[in-house]
Amino acid sequence: MLRRVVFGVAVGVVFVVLLGLGTWQVQRRAWKLDLIARVDARVHAPAVPAPGPAEWPRIGPDDAYRHVWLSGTFLHDRETLVQAVTERGGGFWVLTPLRRPDGTIVLVNRGFVPGANRDPATRQAGQVAGEARVTGLLRLTEPGGAFLRANDPGDGRWYSRDVAAIAAARSLTDVAPYFVDADATLNPGGLPVGGLTVIAFPNSHLVYALTWYGMALMLVGAVISIILRGRRTSRPVGE
Repeated sequence: MLRRVVFGVAVGVVFVVLLGLGTWQVQRRAWKLDLIARVDARVHAPAVPAPGPAEWPRIGPDDAYRHVWLSGTFLHDRETLVQAVTERGGGFWVLTPLRRPDGTIVLVNRGFVPGANRDPATRQAGQVAGEARVTGLLRLTEPGGAFLRANDPGDGRWYSRDVAAIAAARSLTDVAPYFVDADATLNPGGLPVGGLTVIAFPNSHLVYALTWYGMALMLVGAVISIILRGRRTSRPVGE
C-alpha cells in the first residue's frame, strides 16, 4: 500500500511539473510575441533625435532598435573595426565616433567592410568630411566580447561593440552609452555598407510547450497502462 502511495505522489509531482513547464512556455511565447511587435513598431516609426545626455541614464532595453537620427562630424582617425559575419560574408563593422554640436559623442556603426578594406586608405571616398547626418537604429552596448572571444583592446581585437571599452581605448569622453547602426543610405565609394542590422528573436516556445504537454499526456497514458496491466495480472486464474 505504501509503495502505491509513494508512486502516486511521485507521478502527481512529475505531472504538475510538466504542466507547469508547458504553461510557462505558453507565457514566454506571449511575452516574445509582444516583444517582437514592440520592436517592429520602433523600427518602422519615424526617426526621432538620438537621446542626449539628459536621457542617457534612462537608456534601457525598451530603447533598443529605436529609429533615430543625429548629426555631427565623424572622427575617422578614431574608428574601430569590430569583427563581423554578415550576409556579405566575413569582415568588419566600422564604428566611428560622431561628435555632435554640443560636444557629446555617439559611436556610429557606419556599416560593413570586407577584410580587404579594413585599411581606411582603401575606402578613402567613404571617409566623409564635414557635417554629416546619420539615420539608423539605436543599439545597446555589447560589453565583454562575443561567445568564447573576449575583446582585446590592447591588441586591437574587437568581437563585440562594447561602447565603454571602445571609448576608453580611443580616449573619448562624453560618449553616449549606446551606438547607432546606420541605415542603408549609400556611402560615397560604396563602403562601408550600412543597413545590415539583423533583427531576429528566436521563438520556439510553442514547440517547447507542446513538448512538455505531450510528455504530461504520455505520463498519464503510461500510468493508466500500468494500472490496467496490474488489474489483469491480479485477477484469479480462470476468472
